[in-house]
Amino acid sequence: MLEPKAYELAGKRVFVAGHRGMVGSAIMRRLKNERCDLLTVTRGDVDLRRASEVERWMDKERPECIFLVAARVGGIQANDSRPAEFIYDNLMIEANVMEAARRFGAEKLLFLGSSCIYPRMARQPITENMLLSGPLEPTNQWYAVAKIAGIKLAQAYRRQYGCNFISAMPTNLYGPGDNFDPESGHVVPALIDKAHKAKAAHAASLEVWGTGTPKREFLHVDDMADAAVHLMKFYAEEAHVNVGAGAEIPIADLASLICDIVGFSGALRFDPTKADGTPRKLLDVSRMTALGWRARIPLKEGLVDAYLWYLKHVAKSRLADHVSA
Repeated sequence: MLEPKAYELAGKRVFVAGHRGMVGSAIMRRLKNERCDLLTVTRGDVDLRRASEVERWMDKERPECIFLVAARVGGIQANDSRPAEFIYDNLMIEANVMEAARRFGAEKLLFLGSSCIYPRMARQPITENMLLSGPLEPTNQWYAVAKIAGIKLAQAYRRQYGCNFISAMPTNLYGPGDNFDPESGHVVPALIDKAHKAKAAHAASLEVWGTGTPKREFLHVDDMADAAVHLMKFYAEEAHVNVGAGAEIPIADLASLICDIVGFSGALRFDPTKADGTPRKLLDVSRMTALGWRARIPLKEGLVDAYLWYLKHVAKSRLADHVSA
């Protein structure tokens, strides 16, 4: 599966679509070691959902390599309550960027999907060939369908036009730059925010959505960024590639670990009226391992890093806002 010769990033014009997001900013940090010419554009200047704006910008800038990580993202609540946004925005972003990449001669493109593309009751650990083998998890099916379309779009462009488009499917990501809103964020940042606030309020307990029994795999975003660069350099096949840590943890144990890191000693109170989502989701990462890459950041170490970033960039800014008001 390795290319005869690695794709060289040095000296290339590299576009990171979605550079302000958690994954995009991590890829930006990682690419600083590659001696490439980094290209970015803000949503205010180019709305990736608008084909004419994307094509104008791509025609002008002519990126040679593209990391397509821009997306409408969110947790269970956000997905379930805003389905039209999650399917429309993601479909438009991926279609517009890929078509413009083809039209204006990009050499290579990496599309980033999500492990929610797999069936709700997929056999564990989940191999890449489990795609489209069963019904999706209903709470995030809109996002999942858009991401599945992105994979198929990349494959279609390879077959019809010979474009070197590849796809990676990461497991649940967390780390610096995450969305720490307890209503719209994913489970790790939401729990960090809840635990920090509960500690500050000297609360007796902390509410955790769902039963706490589902198992999840978590990958630090800096590991994901390193994997993305590795794939860009060494992978050039049609099949998508799972990217994960290779280990899982029950949500109840994750909540306890986060409380220990934050320093909250109260009880955990589970709310079974909130959706659990998929019961279990562990990716088979043997294909990625065969390509010579493994995750390096242990979960506890990564969660400490995420909490320190939260203290500096989220909690501190909230305190400043409170004082100024």
